Formats: sequence, C-alpha cells, structure tokens
Amino acid sequence: MTIALIDYGAGNLHSVHNALKAAGARDIAVTDDPETVRGADRVVLPGVGAFGACAKGLRAVPGMVAAMEERVLEGGAPFLGVCVGMQLMAETGEEFGEHAGLGWIAGTVAAIPPAPGLRVPHMGWNDVIPSRPHPLIEAGEAYFLHSFAFSGAHVIAISDHGGPVTAAIGRDNMVGVQFHPEKSQRYGIALLERFLEWRP
Repeated sequence: MTIALIDYGAGNLHSVHNALKAAGARDIAVTDDPETVRGADRVVLPGVGAFGACAKGLRAVPGMVAAMEERVLEGGAPFLGVCVGMQLMAETGEEFGEHAGLGWIAGTVAAIPPAPGLRVPHMGWNDVIPSRPHPLIEAGEAYFLHSFAFSGAHVIAISDHGGPVTAAIGRDNMVGVQFHPEKSQRYGIALLERFLEWRP
C-alpha cells in the first residue's frame, strides 16, 4: 500500500512522515510528482503556516492539484489533510487576504474571533469532541496550533476554545484534522493507524 505524502514545501512534512511510519506505514512516497500521486493507494496533505502561502506552494507544483483531484475525487483514494492541509480542503481562506482553496468541502477558513481572556493562537492540548460518528475520529485529546479555523459543511469533530472550534471535517473518502496527529502522541498515532486501515 503506497502512501503519497505531498511535498510542496510544507513545514511538517518530515514529522508527518515519521508519524505515519510509527503508525505502521511501510511504503511512503514523499513526492512532488503527480504521477506518483495518481498511482498511490492513499494521499496525505500536510501543512503549516499561512493558508495563502500554502495554497500558492501547492499550485506551484506542476500538475499536482489535477493529480490529487483525479486520485481523490474521481478515484476515491482515502485522503487525509493535516492542519493547513485540512484548511486547504475549504473553498476560501481569509489569512492575509482572501485565497482560493481546493474547494473540496464547502466552507471558509477565518480568524478565530477574539474574546476576553481567550488566547490566540489556539495552542496546546485540547479535547477532540466528535460531532457525529466517523470511523477515523474518536474522543480524546490532541495538540493544536492555529489562529484560523474552518467553518462550513461536514464538520465531524470540534474542540472548545472560547466556543466551538472545528477540529475535523470529512465527507466520502476525505478527512481533514486541524490538530497535529504527529504531535499528539498516542492519540495521533492511533488516528493514523485507523486511516491506514480505512476502507471508505
């Protein structure tokens, strides 16, 4: 089983790679080659940093978005977006201006609204609370680090940071998590183990 881990300059690429190995993945292709993505059994999109910069970096890899759409949207390969990789599944992101996402899930990524006593960024360990049943998402604690959050359709888990904040989204063969599985110790590795076994 080949895992295509998309290389477009995202900062958490190697830590996600190591976490996938810890979860039992044996054939991980860290790749910026669209043909490798087309031939992969599963696709993982990492990401840290600003939405716009990540979207620009992904689109700068010739043919990559088309290959991802062909393999994931048309071919049905299981897909996992991590942190900004999850946010890029949305239609738009509002960090440093408005930027187009992949548009795979209806929604927008906007700044976490300020509130008295609320710390932004949302950083550290917090609860993951499933909002509907999903085979990949279980209740537990995970590590978050973000100042912008998704709002829109297909939310499958939330966290509480001055109110509900999206922790995971998903539909069909696609899941995105706002938290960092690679920094979430046993909870994160267990999530990746379920992803490797998932048959959507």
